[in-house]
Amino acid sequence: MNDVRPRLGIVEDNADLLEELLFFLEGQGYAAWGVGSAEALWRTLHTRPVDIMLVDLGLPGEDGFGVIEYLRQLSGFGIIIITARGGTDDRLRGLGLGADKYHIKPVNFAQLTEDIEALWQRMQASGRARGGAAPMEEGWVLDALGSCLVDPEGRRLPLTPQELAFIEVLYGAPGEVQSKTRVHERLFGPGMGEADTHRVDVILSRLRRKAVQRRFQLPVRTMFGRGLVFSPSRSGQTEDARDSRESRLI
Repeated sequence: MNDVRPRLGIVEDNADLLEELLFFLEGQGYAAWGVGSAEALWRTLHTRPVDIMLVDLGLPGEDGFGVIEYLRQLSGFGIIIITARGGTDDRLRGLGLGADKYHIKPVNFAQLTEDIEALWQRMQASGRARGGAAPMEEGWVLDALGSCLVDPEGRRLPLTPQELAFIEVLYGAPGEVQSKTRVHERLFGPGMGEADTHRVDVILSRLRRKAVQRRFQLPVRTMFGRGLVFSPSRSGQTEDARDSRESRLI
């Protein structure tokens, strides 16, 4: 059985409840952090990724519904609502926006733990958990909010929307080789005739050139005759050296 535990984030404006939640969850062995507003959440999420977010609805500024809607657009997050709002309309709206569980305050901590574990198991079984069957233990983070790739030392490579989409295809299945035809379909859609994989090569060459200029070690490998893979290791026969030389000509 996979003993990797989910990373938790909490956005709750009641400071006492936030402190209680963090104390309890960390005591249960979870890596957890918490903030008091949506604005603080977006700043923190850039550098401290999570698997499951616990979201209060009655936040100052941007409310919890907005947080849930945006997190679901990013995909890959489990979402548990913790709120004093027990009305049917709020429950239906929260779950309709994509929340997985709805807890009404006062929080039953034992039930919350059970729901976190059940949600995490479903996420792993469905491939929704970040990193899927091959969790990223090397510390790489794809920051969709900040449009950049972050290496284990915290260095950032800024990405255009097209480059971000390209990295997302590979990052979502780390260690798995993706054919260039499949990458092309994921980026530009199927049913467009024979894939022009040269467009994929151009994106990759541009990324490698940018990475060289910033002295950033891009963890995307070209596997000879097979395709592309997101992997910090350099095992396997690759075309990286040749592609790197070609990128200087583009």
